[in-house]
Amino acid sequence: MIDISVKDLVKSYDVDENLLDGLTFDVNAGERVGILGRNGAGKTTLFKILTGEIGYDSGKIAIAPGKKLGLISQIPRYPAAYTVEDVLRAAFRDLRALGQKLEALEAQMAGDDAPALLRQYDELANRYAAGGGYDMDVETDKIANGLGIPAEMRARRFAELSGGEKTRVNLARLLLEKTDILLLDEPTNHLDLKSVEWLEEYILRFKGTVLAISHDRYFLDRVIDRVIELRGGKAEFYSGNYSFYVQEKEARYQLQLKQYEQEQAKIQQLGYTLERMKGWGINNRTLYRRAMSIQHRMERIEKTERPQREQTLSVRFQEKEFHGDEVLTIHNLSKAYGERVLFSDVELLVEGGQRIAFLGDNGTGKSTFLKILLGEEPPTTGRLRFGPSVRTAYLPQIIHFDHPERSLLDTMLYEKNCSTQQARDRLGAFLFRGEDVFKPVASLSGGEQSRLRLCMLMDEKINFLVLDEPTNHLDIASREWIEAALDEYEGTLLFVSHDRYFVDRFATRVWELRDGTIHDYKGSYQKYRAIRAHEPPPAPAPAKEKKPPREKPKGGTKNLDKQIARLEREIEKQEAAVAAYDPQIAAAASDYQELGRLMGEKEQAEAVLADLYEQWETLSAQLEEQG
Repeated sequence: MIDISVKDLVKSYDVDENLLDGLTFDVNAGERVGILGRNGAGKTTLFKILTGEIGYDSGKIAIAPGKKLGLISQIPRYPAAYTVEDVLRAAFRDLRALGQKLEALEAQMAGDDAPALLRQYDELANRYAAGGGYDMDVETDKIANGLGIPAEMRARRFAELSGGEKTRVNLARLLLEKTDILLLDEPTNHLDLKSVEWLEEYILRFKGTVLAISHDRYFLDRVIDRVIELRGGKAEFYSGNYSFYVQEKEARYQLQLKQYEQEQAKIQQLGYTLERMKGWGINNRTLYRRAMSIQHRMERIEKTERPQREQTLSVRFQEKEFHGDEVLTIHNLSKAYGERVLFSDVELLVEGGQRIAFLGDNGTGKSTFLKILLGEEPPTTGRLRFGPSVRTAYLPQIIHFDHPERSLLDTMLYEKNCSTQQARDRLGAFLFRGEDVFKPVASLSGGEQSRLRLCMLMDEKINFLVLDEPTNHLDIASREWIEAALDEYEGTLLFVSHDRYFVDRFATRVWELRDGTIHDYKGSYQKYRAIRAHEPPPAPAPAKEKKPPREKPKGGTKNLDKQIARLEREIEKQEAAVAAYDPQIAAAASDYQELGRLMGEKEQAEAVLADLYEQWETLSAQLEEQG
């Protein structure tokens, strides 16, 4: 049975070119299909057309009768007072209305036992049970826990969440709605590894139909069983997962290239014969007729277009020569904000040439660890020692340029102090060619900005490269460009990433920040997964011992008064710092990357403020005791 049928679909935003140009495909019930294509190929437009959010110019679309279709690309607007719990329960709106009817009937039946009422009640009760009315709370808890939505978040107002948290909550709501056809647009964005793996298992057990747009190649490999690639406004089909698609696409390229080359050789040979026949046939009508026959034969040959391979990077890092094996030694390192300990007692040695993946759930302190490593934040205890000839470079998750109004060429000239030809050569190696080099940096996409920053790092003689989510929000082509550059890099690499395909490709060692400790696994990502699968579950935490009476601080109440006054001044400053983010966040509402950066910074500022409040409460309690 066909769930989705698309025939000769045409959609244009430009009078001169169709984005979708005769797109035709069918999706059968129960299939899990990956929708692939370069940025701008029309993937999200297709989803919006399928849901009826936007129209189309011509063609036909049919959704199987009675099938409910759900999309999780845009975040709906909810009343300002809605909590996360309210949003999750919105998935059961119809069931709750049915439950209210049952309650009303129960009240009516208390004084009236007419057979008609009993029949109506039985019918509604059966519908309520069949729809899962008695399992709503269990299902909500299961999906919320799987996607990392704790009770604390469920009690918060939805409007106060970050963009990533809102996306996660809406994904949970969509799954709770028992949709027959799931349209998933980048579903793994903003999910940590545990949540992504839970979602994969959910989709593998899901009985309905799934169409997924994703740049997470590991996710695509596990989940999909078929690929539809949008290319030139039309569909190309591959009967397998992402890895099959990559191999099959290369095989088709090689076959088309061979056909093209054979046809060109044949046409060239016939052309040579034609020219000779024409020369000989000037005074010989028989030879001339043969020449015309050859010419007609050449015209009838069905010509294969020369296949176009995607542009690839041709780059190499200028590694600094490294003397000695020791890149970095970490001794007794810890970081805490008040009583909240991110990590402690870290003892690690990094040696030359290692490629270390730094993993951990969101909020465990990975980015803080990198900041300490880069000297941007002090540790609470411990020390770090770099080797004498180590030169470090850093590619952050959010790329920032001091002068985004400058062109790419001017950015290279100002910041790298090179000639115009050198700048153009380096930019060209990173696929910034022709008129592209005169674009302002501000006009680049997130992937292009990452590529430009890597281009600038490549010019530096570095031997220790630190990356924070290098593939986040990038399309597959941009991820492959970055990977191609890193393939050529022979120095030491430390990277934070939730992209398991990237981790699997590069990691020769894994650090996992878990339960306040950095666990060190020597070997590949697959070896790490095998070890983790066989590790025993953590022992239950021992019962907390009763704390001894708190000693009164020396110095009397006068010293306490001074400390409290100092804290109050710091709290006032920090409150102002937190409040200052609100207008910036409002102004960046349409800039996804800037919004994510600001929300992250605000969360850190709020954590510092919470710690100051806690210190103030502790000292105030001590002052009351001494008073």
